[in-house]
Amino acid sequence: MRYYDRKVNYYETDQMGIVHHSNYAKYFEEARISYMEQMGYPYERLEHEDIISPVLSISCKFIHAIKFGDKIRIAVRPSSLSKVKCSFNYEITDLETGEIRARGTSEHGFITREGKPVILPKDKPEFYGILQNELENEEDK
Repeated sequence: MRYYDRKVNYYETDQMGIVHHSNYAKYFEEARISYMEQMGYPYERLEHEDIISPVLSISCKFIHAIKFGDKIRIAVRPSSLSKVKCSFNYEITDLETGEIRARGTSEHGFITREGKPVILPKDKPEFYGILQNELENEEDK
């Protein structure tokens, strides 16, 4: 599991003063991009290698509201890996209180810019090996 910390901006809130639900997907993406940097294979490298990773599905369970100025921590970890896709779990907590604010998941495929599926063990063995190692480390905990 790796962590991404951020402070909530005013423009991310709605008229009720809480973070609009559409921002949670953005938070998950920020955390996932940070996760990839931390594991040593930044997303920019994948794109430079002409690989893109479209979102296949995303879900979020809202537990407690997040408001402007809150400092949050997003824990991210891989939850499954196949030859052509990977899933991640997320947990958003308040950095000051430790209260869980939301939990979510996302699933991603891997394709070339031309839309051809990428078989990770064959086409990107280094990346696949890193993800596999990350997943195994999570399972050992």
